[in-house]
Amino acid sequence: MSEFQAYLQLGFSHITDPNGYDHILFVIALCAIYAFKEWKKVLVLVTAFTLGHSVTLALATLKMITYSSAFIELLIPITIFITAVSNFSEKSTGEPKSPKLRYVLAACFGLIHGMGFSNYLRSLLGDQDSIVMPLFAFNVGLELGQLVIVAIALAIASLFVDVIRVKRLTWNHLISGIVAGMALSLILGNEVFRTFIGLSVE
Repeated sequence: MSEFQAYLQLGFSHITDPNGYDHILFVIALCAIYAFKEWKKVLVLVTAFTLGHSVTLALATLKMITYSSAFIELLIPITIFITAVSNFSEKSTGEPKSPKLRYVLAACFGLIHGMGFSNYLRSLLGDQDSIVMPLFAFNVGLELGQLVIVAIALAIASLFVDVIRVKRLTWNHLISGIVAGMALSLILGNEVFRTFIGLSVE
């Protein structure tokens, strides 16, 4: 296996790893209001997220920006929660009230997720001199994994909505509620959040 293939596989495995399910939850939240036949709209939305996290993944891995990893670990579930809760404001599915705002939020939240991805990639790179190729390969792997998650999420949605005949709005609320609940659990269990709450109480 070439170095490119190795980092591509690592990127794919990282985003699809059930043990690090926070990024999976975010992609599911993005897809919740759509059906499989609306995959083009989802592709545009996911591309906005991709552009965002590609920028900070590169900048952080190249050590051009610095940040608190602990704080990013709190911000990621917050982005998931906001995205999931915002789905409840949609009265119909497939046609968001403010598509441009949705794309902007996806891109902005992608910036935050990119910093989360960079923690893992930097731990793999160590003191390696040239990181451009590993960075590119890892990012491609992330995108392939992300597309797989999107395809599975939309396929399951189509199964329940088109075959089992669950109302699309009901499906949206069900999935968004589950994702929001899981994100809230991550927020409440985060050490930075718990420290902040403890300080506030005192």
